[in-house]
This record gives sequence, C-alpha cells and structure tokens, in this order.
Amino acid sequence: MKTCLQALIIITASFSLIQTTFAEGDANAGKDKAAACAGCHGTDGNSYPGMGKFPKLAGLGEKYLNKQISDIKSGQRSVVAMTGMLDALSAQDIADIAAHYNDQTRTLDGSEDNAKTLERGENLYRAGNLETSVPACTGCHSPSGSGNSPAGYPALGGQSAEYIASQLRAFRTAAHDSEDPTGRSNDEGRVMRGVAAHMSEQEIVAVANYIAGLHQ
Repeated sequence: MKTCLQALIIITASFSLIQTTFAEGDANAGKDKAAACAGCHGTDGNSYPGMGKFPKLAGLGEKYLNKQISDIKSGQRSVVAMTGMLDALSAQDIADIAAHYNDQTRTLDGSEDNAKTLERGENLYRAGNLETSVPACTGCHSPSGSGNSPAGYPALGGQSAEYIASQLRAFRTAAHDSEDPTGRSNDEGRVMRGVAAHMSEQEIVAVANYIAGLHQ
C-alpha cells in the first residue's frame, strides 16, 4: 500500500509543478470553427457508433482539450489522421473549439457485460495494483470518471473502451521506448507513461471496459 501511495504522490506532485497557460475560449465561436471536426468526432463531440478509435470530445475538459489540440498541431503528439488539419488554426481558434466541445454532454456507450472483466477493471480503477505500483485512477480522474478540469485531468467516464485502451498502450510503448513512433509522450510530467508502463494487456482491456460504462 505504501509503495502505491508513494507512486500516486510523486505523480501528482510532478503534474502540479507544471503550469500551462492557454487563451480563454468562446464556446459559441467554437461551434462553427469545429465544423470540420464533425466527420470523425460527431457534431456533438460524441463520435459515431462503431467508430471507437475516434475519441469522444464532449465534456472532456477545456484545458485538456486545448492542450491536446495544441500538441497535435505542433507535432508534440502524433495523430496521423489529423496531419495538416490544424495548421490554419490560431491559439484563439483552438481555445474556442476546446470550449465548444467541453460544453457538450457526453453520451454513454456502456461497458461490455462481462462480470469478471468488469470486476477486474473496477478494482484497478478504484484501488490500483499494489504489487506493480499502478496507482488508482480515481486520484486524478475522480471516482465517477468526471476528471479534474482545472488541473487538466480529462473526464474519462463514458469514453470509448477502444480509444482508452489504445491510448494506454501508446503511453506504455513510449514509456519503454521513447523513439517508437507509435508511442504517446505528451503527458505532463510523464504521468501516464509512469502509470501505463506497469500495466498488463489484460489490465488495460479491463480498465478501459470499466471506464466506458462509468458515469456520474
């Protein structure tokens, strides 16, 4: 227990040392600016049935959304499907789009009805894995999955299980090989790389499935 708590404290402290400032967004202005995003992410930011590889942006958190869009534009986060799509956006455009999507209501797809997988996912989300020093997800993303928007921790509840799993794998890849182009390394303070590095494939699948059905 002590080891897991220490890991969570270190992760939280590392994140709190980093301050990122973004422009203030206008959700109304962002609605029109986000029109090009609807093809993959839906007009309301909830993506489309059967397209779980595209994340739901609705209610994800304004600060988090702003950072991700900015990072994709700058190349700090690689998303091949979005190559060149953000080049013409200003910092204000990005802030407005982030505000617009954050104002939308997340729909719930629900978890796969597998009792064993759900139990494993819930245990990991709420208690972590003491043996491998994986901290509980609740410390940053809240017990209900609503996240912590001011701190930049995204709301995960109801997100596509396919997308959650893909991002955990990407963080894990980057943690083990920083040069691997399939990895993701734009997490502040290496927070998610530190978590995902110790997760097994079974744990990733289980917690992603649990998160898909998590709601307030």
